[in-house]
Amino acid sequence: MSQKVAAEDSPKAWSGPTAKEPLVAAVVVREYEEERDKAGVERMEMRCEVTGQRSGPDNKKKAKRMKKKKKAILVTDLLGDPLCRVRSFTLHVMLVAEWGEGGEIVGVIRGCIKRVKIRGNNNNPSSSSSDYVTAANVLGLRVSLSHRRHGIATRLVQEIERWCKRHGADYAYMATDATNAPSLKLFTTKCDFTKFRTPTLLVRPVHAHREPPGPDVSIVRIAPRLAESMYRHVLAGSDFFPEDMDEIVAHALSLGTFVAIPKESAHTWDPESGTLPPSSFAVMSVWNTKGVYNLRVKGASRLMHACCAGSRMLDSCMPWLRIPSFPDVFKRFGFYFLYGLYMTGEHGPSLMKSLCDFAHNMAKDDAGCGAVVAEVGPEDPVKAAIPHWKRFSWSEDVWCIKLLQEELVQKCGGLDWVHMSKGQSPVLFVDPRDV
Repeated sequence: MSQKVAAEDSPKAWSGPTAKEPLVAAVVVREYEEERDKAGVERMEMRCEVTGQRSGPDNKKKAKRMKKKKKAILVTDLLGDPLCRVRSFTLHVMLVAEWGEGGEIVGVIRGCIKRVKIRGNNNNPSSSSSDYVTAANVLGLRVSLSHRRHGIATRLVQEIERWCKRHGADYAYMATDATNAPSLKLFTTKCDFTKFRTPTLLVRPVHAHREPPGPDVSIVRIAPRLAESMYRHVLAGSDFFPEDMDEIVAHALSLGTFVAIPKESAHTWDPESGTLPPSSFAVMSVWNTKGVYNLRVKGASRLMHACCAGSRMLDSCMPWLRIPSFPDVFKRFGFYFLYGLYMTGEHGPSLMKSLCDFAHNMAKDDAGCGAVVAEVGPEDPVKAAIPHWKRFSWSEDVWCIKLLQEELVQKCGGLDWVHMSKGQSPVLFVDPRDV
């Protein structure tokens, strides 16, 4: 959905040095300086977004094919702030790769550091500092089209690793689509990362009609302090659970935490009591990415434009037909990200669906919000209860991880988180700040 870790393409013709020239030696990797680098980074990333527009004799046939068959691409608009993806973290950085005497920006990479659960212990929901490790998220890797296949991406990853280690990170991790073979090859083959988790990304476009809530469901919004307490109890055993959960649920981009319970049980549970709801309940929080970046589909055919517009018109005129209309994704749009999803009890699945419908209606009432998105572990029970469009969802979003501090293995009695994926909790906490 958003820019996770991009891959290096393989242009055959370009105007820079030849493949035999030592390009990496001529590249300086340094920290981003806003006044100096902002315009150059924006230009470079925009060129990376608009794929398939390379020049050169070797690409004439490809350009001809692309002209005959338009290919829709998803473009990210960072709203004029290249650091927006990592600003929510106290420790964050963006590195730029600068080429030649002119100081052209030819590559970028971002990183942020936080404390997360190393492994779940469902029998002990209380969390101590020893349960957490310092993990660095590596994201937003981009290299200019004209300077790829010359080791710049590898150099950027190596430099961001050094920064992470200097700031105390025990592990570094990244995420990319399972079909992004070049990116996976870069991290797993050249940079020694290991495939770790394969969560599923579930996408639900926002319709023109509202989704009616379950007739026997009561949905309650709870305060951030109560949300933190509940999450530390029910999700303490999940992988990647953040130590600063209190900051996430109280963040300006978090639109609230909601609990769904059967109406018949509503009178028996007081949210202010600090106790968990009755036997069956579901909980979920909503994060508004519109405040960070927007997306837009470019390159779609006229037929696709017409079909999408027609579905919206029909849905708006006759909402009772409940036609699955498609939002106007050809203009800038944001999306809501659902996090902290948990359900339990006999009515858990229906309660979770009601929460997702509730979030959809929130998005419908928010101009410019085009989708509702959730990311969960492939074996997480909530996966089956989340409404989504299979065609627009990712079945595998590969997370790769790397140990940065060898001494940590000795402290953990010889155990390494990289090699402990089997037997871990199926519940994976996806931090909305990472999306």
